[in-house]
Amino acid sequence: MSRPVNRRCGTDVAVGDQLPALLVRLARADLVRYAGASGDFNPIHWSDRAAQEAGLPGVIAHGMLTMALATRLVTDWAGDPGAVVDCAVRFTRPVVVPDDNDGALIEFSGKVAKRRDDGTVVVAITARAAGQAVLGQATATVALT
Repeated sequence: MSRPVNRRCGTDVAVGDQLPALLVRLARADLVRYAGASGDFNPIHWSDRAAQEAGLPGVIAHGMLTMALATRLVTDWAGDPGAVVDCAVRFTRPVVVPDDNDGALIEFSGKVAKRRDDGTVVVAITARAAGQAVLGQATATVALT
């Protein structure tokens, strides 16, 4: 049975430890802000028409924004963004962001999957939106303090 870890990670981290969940609600305004910061102004991230012409169900969040939020789950837990030495994901499904007051809710969770001899742990990350996984094989490697 895994135990929730409600503190910053330390050397006593064990395989199976659960990270505190992170819930993030994205609105269209968040996508506009991210586009400005990243320089990615692809209209599928702000125009319903462009998204539908591209075969998408609607405007979608930037994949790198979703990845960054998944990494935030781990940096919040680690207590130091510099402790994350590697991260990787596969984008399996887009996060559709409706043009309404609710936007899209993304639920992130994580579990320590492996402890390495070099003083790092590998965290397996799960991201779900609208009841479906949106990232696959998402991991972050964290240097323990």
